[in-house]
Amino acid sequence: MSDFTLSAEAREDAGKGASRRLRRENGVPAIIYGGKAGGNDRKPTPITLKANELNKALESEAFYSSMITLSVDGKDETVILKDLQRHPYKLLLTHADFLRVDKDHEIHVNVPLHFINEDSCVGVKNGGGVISHTMTEVEVNCLPKDLPEFIEVDMAAVELDQIVHLSDLKLPKGVAITALAQGADHNLPVANVHAARVAADAPAEGEESAE
Repeated sequence: MSDFTLSAEAREDAGKGASRRLRRENGVPAIIYGGKAGGNDRKPTPITLKANELNKALESEAFYSSMITLSVDGKDETVILKDLQRHPYKLLLTHADFLRVDKDHEIHVNVPLHFINEDSCVGVKNGGGVISHTMTEVEVNCLPKDLPEFIEVDMAAVELDQIVHLSDLKLPKGVAITALAQGADHNLPVANVHAARVAADAPAEGEESAE
């Protein structure tokens, strides 16, 4: 699990006008929420991040599924990224949501899937099949210390017409897939190897196309 640290400032200004002003000043409005203190829910903390620091961190895939330290006016908060909002057509971040984490409580996080050994997949090499991905990430629950950056999907032994389901994934110790706790109906497909499609109007071997 990678560690990331970003500097932030608490903010009091709210509303669309204040947010636009922050973005003009290379800031990204954000909020930290969740967590408890003394048995009570902690209040959300509006903050401002530096756009260049956040954009650089977002270049790393690991940032989306890692513990992040936000240094807010010199006080550290341990969080995970829960949501990003972007401008509909500009390369501009408009807001970020962070969830406080407690080392003793499980978290639910979407983790990317890394598909490996596709070049040596049995269904591709021996069966002439094609690999299709039906998922690119999966929600897991675990303690913060066990959070993986990604989960590997090994395609080496997958045969033609075979489907890889959530229950087939090999998970790190302490990590569970959230959907599987909801029953067999939620054991969704992750990837499959299927026969390559042939154009419907392609003439069969030995036949000539009609004029």
